[in-house]
Amino acid sequence: MVAVADLSFDIQPQSCFGLLGPNGAGKTTTLRMLLGQSPRSGGVLEVFGQDINHGRRAIRQRTGVVPQADNLDPDFTVRENLAMYGSYFRLDPKVMDERIPTLLDMVELAPRANDRISTLSGGMKRRLTLARALVNDPQLLVLDEPTTGLDPQARHMIWSLIHQMKRSGKTILLTTHYMEEAERLCDDVIVIDEGSLLAKGSPSELIETFCESTVLEIRGDVKEIRIQSLPANWRTEEAGESLYIYADDSQALEDFSKELIGMLCLHRRAMLEDVFLRLTGRALRG
Repeated sequence: MVAVADLSFDIQPQSCFGLLGPNGAGKTTTLRMLLGQSPRSGGVLEVFGQDINHGRRAIRQRTGVVPQADNLDPDFTVRENLAMYGSYFRLDPKVMDERIPTLLDMVELAPRANDRISTLSGGMKRRLTLARALVNDPQLLVLDEPTTGLDPQARHMIWSLIHQMKRSGKTILLTTHYMEEAERLCDDVIVIDEGSLLAKGSPSELIETFCESTVLEIRGDVKEIRIQSLPANWRTEEAGESLYIYADDSQALEDFSKELIGMLCLHRRAMLEDVFLRLTGRALRG
């Protein structure tokens, strides 16, 4: 069984690059190969200009990883978790004594430095996991769904930290199921499904290429709407009791929505999520 096939992309330095796809698309396999955790059967995979098979240790020294699930050590305090992780990279204790307080200040956990992991909220654990990924001052930061399960406040803080990391010169590889997150953070993205590349470009380029400019979301008894009578250049998608109409004529869509009685209408611009759903479909994945 082929997990990833003919997938080719480059990540520009000091940028945020999004790897997007539904469950089972091949994102995790791609990340595991990039981190040297899974072998590849062919092709070329280089990080920092080095083949992953020959420079794995050197590449790992320059890479920070935030995994999907927080795997902090519950037996250590907040500070000790960072110190222990730094020891894996054989960092000088004096360097760590300077770096750890800075990292804890950055993620607003300095007051919790001596607390056990069990006392932290989910958002605090996520912020600590991000701080831990920065212990070795990496050039490449791999973020695997970094904000899943967080409340809006924690999510926005993580977004702010990611912007800060990019401004400081780090290169970021991000996987996420939140298309708003990818649209806000990423300079370039690729969309993959069933291990193959579907599209690549900046979020704005993909929206312009694959979507009309305006969307009308209609909820209610949408079966009453005669889709066949709509203008030929209007594209429609149905999902349960919702109908999505895509068009480049914003005023015409707004006028049409005023004719709909007893239905909830939302008139908005096209977003990266619309592109994602058009490319990968609306059917549920495992």
